[in-house]
Amino acid sequence: MAPARHLLNIGFGNTVVADRIIAVITPGSAPIKRLREEAKAGSRLVDATQGRRTRSIIVTDSNHIILSAIQAETISQRLSADITSGD
Repeated sequence: MAPARHLLNIGFGNTVVADRIIAVITPGSAPIKRLREEAKAGSRLVDATQGRRTRSIIVTDSNHIILSAIQAETISQRLSADITSGD
């Protein structure tokens, strides 16, 4: 039987497997913008903003980049709460 995967809500009904997240970062700096463009060129970019402004970028262990309209701090708090709850 496969182990249960814990899903993290990243806004607007979108979820990500919490164990696969490497980093949650803000999209402001030039290196992050390059990372986003490289992911787009390599078909590794997932836009989960539902047309809203990108407020955080999630990097996964599969090298996919996920855009979210939720603040990076909020996502980090949700992730921390999931880790401390012991699920």
